[in-house]
Amino acid sequence: MTVARAVELEGHIIDSGLMARCFNAVMDMGGEFEVEEFDVGRHKHAETYCRMLVSADTEAELRAILHELNQNGATVTGARDATLETAPDDQVVPIDFYSTTNHPTYIRVEGEWLAVEEPEMDCALVVEDRDGEPRVRTKVLNAIEEGDLVVTGETGIRVEPPERPRNGGSSFGFMQGGVSSERPSASLIAEIADEMRDVRENDGTVLVVCGPAIVHSGGRDALADLVRAGYIDALSAGNGFAVHDLERDLYGTSLGVDTETLEHPRKGHKHHIYTISEIGRAGGIEAAVEAGTIESGVMYECVQNDVPYVLAGSIRDDGPLPDTVTDAIEAQAAIRDQAHDADIVLMLSTLLHSVAVGNCLPSTTKTVCVDINPATVTQLLDRGSAQAIGMVTDIGTFLPMLADELLE
Repeated sequence: MTVARAVELEGHIIDSGLMARCFNAVMDMGGEFEVEEFDVGRHKHAETYCRMLVSADTEAELRAILHELNQNGATVTGARDATLETAPDDQVVPIDFYSTTNHPTYIRVEGEWLAVEEPEMDCALVVEDRDGEPRVRTKVLNAIEEGDLVVTGETGIRVEPPERPRNGGSSFGFMQGGVSSERPSASLIAEIADEMRDVRENDGTVLVVCGPAIVHSGGRDALADLVRAGYIDALSAGNGFAVHDLERDLYGTSLGVDTETLEHPRKGHKHHIYTISEIGRAGGIEAAVEAGTIESGVMYECVQNDVPYVLAGSIRDDGPLPDTVTDAIEAQAAIRDQAHDADIVLMLSTLLHSVAVGNCLPSTTKTVCVDINPATVTQLLDRGSAQAIGMVTDIGTFLPMLADELLE
């Protein structure tokens, strides 16, 4: 005895690979499918429709298959509203709650399909009443409150993974970025610069996610120039990046190494801890800038140009700086606010903080991942952004080239 449900696929499902992924998912998870209707789009802009009957041995197995299909854009047939259940306690979701993707998602409530606000992966969906109208938004599990109406199951949920663009164009697009150290970086950097100009002209937000390698490799001054010129609207980093940026101003070193001569000054290995002490003595980064203790660098330009920054702490931090957010949940919330406001994100030589920001981004946010290690770039792109460019290159080369493109 088997159980079965019909699902629908619609859009450019053949050349995007969506249909093949769904067929493979059913078979890999031990189910079977039968195509009941198949209408192929016959020109470039025409969409294809497929309805198939999916079956499995048990209801639990079928639910697991339907969940996987839903994540890939399939919709369970039948015009039914989403199932809502109340959260039994704070930070506790109902059993079988719907875990989100970072793709645009729609929930059917009271017969109407509602767009999910601020789509983000690995969250619950909560339906709220705002001024008499139902709204749906993502909510991380630690923010769930007792009584929240949480979406469960797979019914009344529609996910729309980004599809392959029909008109070519920019490197930003579904599965167009990829990762290659052979790609001509000058042309890609020109495209990235064009996107940043467009965001600036339309009052958008450019978020930069920074790793300490920016300072070590000589990209610090170029990034500071971009902040000063108004091309960076927000910065996300860890305690280490800020410490090394400030150390470079105070002592001319990064991790105790002179970034100009590559020499190791006497007691250079203590410069980072001396830096933390000096900033603490001043009362924080902003106070140190205002007092004239810090006179250059990325953090200096952020203070001088009112560019907000989040420094998220980790277990390995020295100090940390007074500005570092040491509560992990508080840091996540601050990063989430930055990510939701971003129109384009530059992830520069930091796996830890880039993944943290990437977890909060919808798949439609344009993303640039730059690192000398190809494994880092691949991991970041594999986390789900459909509009991402990966560049395997030295950040100390990338940032000056980007600054030249934008500031010339």
